[in-house]
Amino acid sequence: MRIGLLQINPVVGDMAGNAALVEAAYARAAAAGAELALTPELALTGYPPRDLLLYQGFCRLAWAGAEALAARLEAAHPGGPALVLGCPEPNASGQGKQLYNAALWCEGGAVRRTIRKALLPTYDVFDEARYFEPGQAQDGGNVVEYRGRRLAVTICEDLWNDKDYWPHRLYPVDPVEAAVAGGAEALLNLSASPFSLRKQALRQDMLSAVAARRGLPLAYCNQVGGNDELVFDGRSAVHGPDGSVAARAAGFAEDVLVADLFGSVPGRLEQDGLDPSAEIWRALVLGTRDYLRKCGFTKALLGLSGGIDSAVVAAVAVEAIGAQNVLGVLMPSPWSSAGSIDDSLALAQNLGMATRTMPIEPLMQGFDAALSESFAALAPGQGPGTTEENIQSRIRGNLLMALSNKTGALLLTTGNKSELAVGYCTIYGDMSGGFALISDLRKTQVYALARHINAVKGQVIPENILVKAPSAELRPGQTDQDSLPPYDVLDAILALHLEKNQVAAEIVAAGFDAEVVARVCRLVKFAEFKRRQAAPGIKIAWRSFGSGWRMPLAAAPLP
Repeated sequence: MRIGLLQINPVVGDMAGNAALVEAAYARAAAAGAELALTPELALTGYPPRDLLLYQGFCRLAWAGAEALAARLEAAHPGGPALVLGCPEPNASGQGKQLYNAALWCEGGAVRRTIRKALLPTYDVFDEARYFEPGQAQDGGNVVEYRGRRLAVTICEDLWNDKDYWPHRLYPVDPVEAAVAGGAEALLNLSASPFSLRKQALRQDMLSAVAARRGLPLAYCNQVGGNDELVFDGRSAVHGPDGSVAARAAGFAEDVLVADLFGSVPGRLEQDGLDPSAEIWRALVLGTRDYLRKCGFTKALLGLSGGIDSAVVAAVAVEAIGAQNVLGVLMPSPWSSAGSIDDSLALAQNLGMATRTMPIEPLMQGFDAALSESFAALAPGQGPGTTEENIQSRIRGNLLMALSNKTGALLLTTGNKSELAVGYCTIYGDMSGGFALISDLRKTQVYALARHINAVKGQVIPENILVKAPSAELRPGQTDQDSLPPYDVLDAILALHLEKNQVAAEIVAAGFDAEVVARVCRLVKFAEFKRRQAAPGIKIAWRSFGSGWRMPLAAAPLP
C-alpha cells in the first residue's frame, strides 16, 4: 500500500488556505500513486490553535471545512486515496471539554470515521487538556479497515508512551498497545512535533523502537513551518517493521513523500544532518520567514551595533526574506568605537543590505538637560551611572520603533538568552521590538552559529566581530565581563539552571563556584519581570523562555 505523507506548512486559523494546501499536496500524492494520504495533526486549523479553540464558531467552521474538503477531493479525484485529516471534532456527549483532537477518515466524499487523540500533553509548550477531551484507548478503537488492511491511526503524543522505551511514562495507557491488541497491521501517526535541539535524534530513535517492538510498519506525518515561537521541522518518515527508516521527507521544508507502507522497496530518503549549528540556522531562518509572512510583514529592520548578536540576527533576516527587505540602523554614541561602526558597515556590505546612520549624542544631551534639575533634587550627589546608560538604550529603542512604525517594517530585537536570563538588557530599550529571534540562544551558541554562517556563506560576518570582547559600549572601555561572569561559565550555569531545572546547590555540586552560582540564580529570578514583557522568540532548547516557562513574579527565590 502506497501512502502519501502531506507535510504542509499551515497558517494557524486560515482554514481555507490550509485546505488548499492539503488539496494541492493530496493531488501530488494521488498522481504519484498513493492509495492513502495522511496530514499532520490539526492540519486544517494549523497547530497550535490555542485559544482560537474556545470560539465555537471557529470550531464549527473547521468541521464544515473538513466536510467540504472531503467532497471536493472526491469530485476532483473520483475513487482516489482516502485522506486522514487532522481537525478538531465537536464533543456531542454533553460532558467534558467541548472538543476532541481528531483524525477524520475521509473517503468517498465524506467523513466516514473519526479517531480521537487519547494522550493530551500538558507539559512544556503544550496545554491540550485546556481544550480537548481525551479519546478512549480501548482495544481496536483506533483501527480502521481499508483495502484489506487494518490500520491504526494515532495522533502525535499517542506514540510517545511506550513502556519499554521510556523509563518514566506520563500516562497509564498506551494507544499503540491497544491498537496492536485490536489487530493493527500498521501504525499511522498525524503529528505536530515542534523542533528543539537534539530532538530529531530522539524522535527517530523512539519511532524506530516502537515500530521494531511491535513488528509493524509506521508512517509518521509531521507539520513543518514556524508558528509563533514554535518551529516544526517536518522530517515525516516511514519506518519498516524492523525499525529501519525506509523513507524520509525533507527537513524544514514542505514536502510530499509517497512510500510503500508494507513493501520492501526503499523509498526516497532525504539526507538530514544533525549538526547543532546547522539545525539552529535552519530553524531560525524558517521561523523568522514564517513569523513575518504569517503576521503580514514583508520587511524588517534592526539596530547594528558592531557586535556578534546583531550580526547573526542580520544574517538570519537576510537569508529569510532577502537583503533588499532588511534595513540595518547604526546609532553611534560618543562611546561607540570607530571599529564598531566600521564592522557594522562591513557586515551590511557583505550581506548586501541597506543601512542608515542616526547619531544619538544630540538626544543624549537633550535628556541630560531635561533631567538634570530633577536628578539633582531627587538624587543629590549621584553622578552618571546605570540610569544614563539605560537612557542611551531607550533612545535607540525609540528611534528604531519610530522607523518601524513609519515604514511598516518589523523591528527585530538582538538580545540573546544569556543576556535575557540575567537581565543584562534594557526594558523599553534594546528589548523594544516585535520578534526576538535569537532569544533562546546562549551567547556561546551565538558565536558557534556565526562561525557556521561564515563556513557555509563565506566570510559575511567580519572576523573582528568574532574576536573582539563583547561590549554594550554605554560607557568608555566597557565590556560585558565587567558585570557578568565569562560567558562560557555563565552559559554552563544557565544551561543547568534553565534547561535542566537544577537549583543552586546542585549546580555548585557540579563544580561551579558557589558565589558565582548564587549571583547568577538571583539575577535570573529578578529579571523575570523583564522577560514577561519581551518579544516572542524561536524555541531552540528543550526548555525555553516563552509559553513553556511559567515562573511566578511575586515569589521567593529558589533555594
